[in-house]
Amino acid sequence: MSRKPKIVATPKAPAGAAGPPGSERRYLWPRKNTPEQIAERQAALRAQPYWDPTHDFIWQWPLAAEEFARTQEALTAHMVLPVGIVGPLRVNLGRYRVHAETGQLIEDSRDTEDVYVPLAHTEGGLSASMLRGITAVFAAGGVRTFVLHDRMTRDSCFVFRTTEDAVTFSRWVAANAPAMRAWLRDPRNPLFEQQVGGVARLSRHAQLWEVDTHVVGSACHILYRYTTGDAAGLNMITRNSHALNHAFILKRFPAETGIHPVRLFLEANMGGDKKASALYYIEGGHGKTVLAEATISGETLRRVLRTTAADMIALEHAGMHGSIASDMQSVAATPASAIAAIFAATGQDLGMVGTSSMAHEVLEPVADGVHLSIRLSSLEVGTVGGGTVLPYARAYLSLMRCTGPGSAYRLAQIVAAATLCLDLSTSAAMASAGSENFATAHLKQSGRA
Repeated sequence: MSRKPKIVATPKAPAGAAGPPGSERRYLWPRKNTPEQIAERQAALRAQPYWDPTHDFIWQWPLAAEEFARTQEALTAHMVLPVGIVGPLRVNLGRYRVHAETGQLIEDSRDTEDVYVPLAHTEGGLSASMLRGITAVFAAGGVRTFVLHDRMTRDSCFVFRTTEDAVTFSRWVAANAPAMRAWLRDPRNPLFEQQVGGVARLSRHAQLWEVDTHVVGSACHILYRYTTGDAAGLNMITRNSHALNHAFILKRFPAETGIHPVRLFLEANMGGDKKASALYYIEGGHGKTVLAEATISGETLRRVLRTTAADMIALEHAGMHGSIASDMQSVAATPASAIAAIFAATGQDLGMVGTSSMAHEVLEPVADGVHLSIRLSSLEVGTVGGGTVLPYARAYLSLMRCTGPGSAYRLAQIVAAATLCLDLSTSAAMASAGSENFATAHLKQSGRA
């Protein structure tokens, strides 16, 4: 039997009832994912006077609750996102690995493959539009993709009494960066054996490559830059950065210099995670920097996309100035729609759509048609860990053959290729006379045509 919620203060209230606004009664919401506490949360919500019993289907698990409990706290219910699958998307992609000594990416080979792309969303017209873009690029041999850079960054910040102390610290960090890398990679490091909540304090998969600093005022930001294998890796780099701060820097810097920091923050908002930023839009370095390109003939523009090269170029010119006028962080049509839909289907962290959808798209005229390219400077994806352990995510990752070593680079390239196809189709619809194609397509998909 499930236990009743604990009540802080009196008077006593019925089990499952919530105190009204301003009430002195407070109920300790059961937070664990045991079967008993899941049932307890459901019962408490059913007892609410505004709950409609016709919605009880949200408690009926499509799979055992244990399948979801690993990825969510306070697991109580479920929802279904419809998934459209489009394709075949023809993409020429590279196989990449990280050089063991330099941390740079090495492209070992290239292959042209046809893949099917899962899109979890409720945005009318998205799947149809991407499929139209996929059809357009197929005639020209598909999309060609490249991964240029791979890093995940954590920005720790040490605050001192004076700017001089912060500068001294910055120089000390630069001099000790090689020792930091060696310390993290030393198999004898005792932190590999220490655990917190069943998790090792150090990750062997997060490899530190660069350590940069930025002094502002009396604070020194440290930008730790890692590779994280096939995981998105935020938890990995958090563990390793925390260990560096406390078990390496705070043990050595004060002892060597006599300077003690006033404050220490594990992340101070310069790391680039889950928000658009100029630093990572230009340089990349928080996620994978991916390029995708395709050339579309004039005939395909007319027959498939119902537009012309001149119309596409005119739209890009107007759109470029529009983005400048609004100080937009991206130059593209609708990258977040494609990225969010693939992220939802494959168990990615949806908060990372903000960083990942920073895009720079370039449209150029060619002899017969246009050449379109897109740069996603900070695409945060993984194929292990997090929500990718969910059975649905595993199914869709397997569909795209994004499993095994190097699969995160494959997924990143498929995301970039799919994003290009959606942007191509959307831009073509907008470029039509009076944007009639764009407006009509959305009216039809919203059921108001």
